[in-house]
Amino acid sequence: MTSTDVRKDAEDSGPSGYAAALSQLTDDWLAGLFTAGAEELRGVSLVAVGGYGRGELSPRSDLDLLLLHDGSAPQAVAALADRLWYPVWDLGLALDHSVRTPAEARKTAGEDLKVQLGLLDARHLAGDLGLTAGLRTAVLADWRNQAPKRLPELQELCAERAERQGELQYLLEPDLKEARGGLRDATALRAVAASWLADAPREGLDDARRRLLDVRDALHLTTGRATDRLALQEQDQVAEALGLLDADTLLRQVYEAARVISYASDVTWREVGRVLRSRAVRPRLRAMLGGGKPVAERSPLAEGVVEQDGEVVLARAARPERDPVLPLRAAAAAAQAGLPLSLHAVRHLAATVRPLPTPWPAEAREQLVTLLGSGRPTIEVWEALEAEGLITRLLPDWERVRCRPQRNAVHVWTVDRHLIETAVRASEFTRRVSRPDLLLVAALLHDIGKGWPGDHSVAGEIIAKDVAARIGFDRDDVTVLATLVRHHLLLVETATRRDLDDPATVRSVAEAVGSQGTLELLHALTEADALATGPAAWSSWRGSLVADLVKRVSAVLAGDTPEEPEAAAPTAEQERLAIEAVATGSPVLSLRAQTEPPSDPAEQSAGDPEPLGVELLIAVPDQAGVLPAVAGVLAMHRLTVRTAELRALDLPDGVDGSVLLLDWRVAAEYGSLPQAARLRADLVRALDGSLDIAGRLAERDAAYPRRRGVVAPPPRVTVAPAASRHATVIEVRAQDAPGLLFRIGRALEDAAVRVRSMHVSTLGANAVDAFYVTGADGSPLPGDEAAAVARKLEETLRG
Repeated sequence: MTSTDVRKDAEDSGPSGYAAALSQLTDDWLAGLFTAGAEELRGVSLVAVGGYGRGELSPRSDLDLLLLHDGSAPQAVAALADRLWYPVWDLGLALDHSVRTPAEARKTAGEDLKVQLGLLDARHLAGDLGLTAGLRTAVLADWRNQAPKRLPELQELCAERAERQGELQYLLEPDLKEARGGLRDATALRAVAASWLADAPREGLDDARRRLLDVRDALHLTTGRATDRLALQEQDQVAEALGLLDADTLLRQVYEAARVISYASDVTWREVGRVLRSRAVRPRLRAMLGGGKPVAERSPLAEGVVEQDGEVVLARAARPERDPVLPLRAAAAAAQAGLPLSLHAVRHLAATVRPLPTPWPAEAREQLVTLLGSGRPTIEVWEALEAEGLITRLLPDWERVRCRPQRNAVHVWTVDRHLIETAVRASEFTRRVSRPDLLLVAALLHDIGKGWPGDHSVAGEIIAKDVAARIGFDRDDVTVLATLVRHHLLLVETATRRDLDDPATVRSVAEAVGSQGTLELLHALTEADALATGPAAWSSWRGSLVADLVKRVSAVLAGDTPEEPEAAAPTAEQERLAIEAVATGSPVLSLRAQTEPPSDPAEQSAGDPEPLGVELLIAVPDQAGVLPAVAGVLAMHRLTVRTAELRALDLPDGVDGSVLLLDWRVAAEYGSLPQAARLRADLVRALDGSLDIAGRLAERDAAYPRRRGVVAPPPRVTVAPAASRHATVIEVRAQDAPGLLFRIGRALEDAAVRVRSMHVSTLGANAVDAFYVTGADGSPLPGDEAAAVARKLEETLRG
């Protein structure tokens, strides 16, 4: 058995032929070993179990083998076992082996669920066929007899594994075998079917399983390792081995397969529970009804929709072929009741229902809004509709986002699931807005442009106009929905990356939003979108910044004119620090925690509570290198900078000297803050050049673990046009790393520009920082000079 033989057979039979070719070669080889070693021995057989028994042998799979014997010649059987196992080990193959009589095999299976599952797939390789057949028959009979007890154990095992490994259909580096919707779940469904208690939906299930097996085969071949985890650095190679366009195409196919298996699992385990409950109740019902057959109760939920046995089914009088709104009505009723849609009902709808007219009737639009506003139950109902193709029939544009991966680690969901999660989150805010229907539909559509070329917000605006008109919104509502989709990132990006005291910032947002009603909707959509993205996308700090921006924009929309910012008079604390800095000729600082939530309850975040940070005030005698020195010292002490302002401070009469005041918000990466005295000591050394910040940060950076083969996108530096009348705004997008702010500050210092303020935003591994800079005279940089500074800064960061 050689790798060349297997590869040749696989090439002849296509991607799916590798496992079959490898299994056949292995069968022939092991049968030869058995025949040569058994000689005249009777009452012995060699049996493949588990994955090998199913013929799912990947290049690096274990060989699961059982040497079965009747107990008449134990010493001869032991010698045969040596003749079988040692050649396998000599080839370096992983082997899971056992030697048992049928009675021992059945006893072990009764004690160990995993052994029993492996024996369900027992396949004869060589020797006494009758012995193998007898064991198979007995094991299947045991499994069926014990199903009421063993199936709940199996379901619990699947649930525990899903909790540990996550859902295959959403992971960027999924475990093809262990994650929910993977190969282990496909095997569990086979076991349920073998119990005769319930059966999985068959349509597409075998194809999904084969797809995952093909991907695993390609993964083993390209890596040369026994791994089931599809790591980022290996996805391009695996995609190429399978003849796919790229890694995204590969992931999408994996997600689609996992979705089929996950949905089949949900339906199957629900049916198992129904059957087991029915069996437990049936004897009592028979006694009460005198032996008559019980009749399932049917409770009306909506026109043409009833509840029966814990599921939502179609009423007997329902006519899907005459009622195109019925799928949405049934889905909305199911979600409102918190019940699953029956598989048979969904399939019947998919096979018979007529398309909705364009534009949709008002009832269809209302039922869609009801479905989206039902909270967490919406997800299961939506997935049932999607499994049978009803969603893409209702919303054809959904096809481009279905199972589409998101490479940004901040996102925990695929694009389509993120949209539904956003609608679920938005349902919590429907009491905050005057048009909850527009909020819910905007939540569903806000990322619908992903999958199209260019900016997804721009593409999404066009698609949202078309979809909104098709589902029956009037012209004004279509305009509002298009605006919400186009600007769904506007508030959070502006609040975290722009100077909110600059009137140009607030006016630009007001012009984009246009009305108080749209602003109200955009505020709720912003929070719902961030909460549905992942833990790193929202916090009390971000929520407070967005709420502040909304308040300012609302004032402008109400007719107020934002005042030009004036240099704020220093507080008593700031003045004290400045005078001390002049007197000592060195920096002085203070740290003060800022943990109070917003005073308006409506502005509080629905995310996890998080301190707003620590106010760090530093007064420094005016000199070169202040920004990189402060940023470097903070990085050394593992303090994350959130916002920062730098300005020259006017000193009281009679005090000579010039002082820079730095008013920053910082947070400790690992919980505890350093002592102010130590920060000050290190800052003094950084400014006088005795502290090698670059060297210290380089040592720490070198100690950070890096994933093999993962290359971050290059940094990008741009000038934001017309973002401020008082300064030039330079925006930096880069991979977050210790000392990034120090490197940027040093580069800006070298460019001889003054940093007036900066706004730092970090999402996962991505930093997006905005710097308000001026020339030495305090005015914005000319266009060509600003572009040159941006180019130089980008070159520095790339280097």
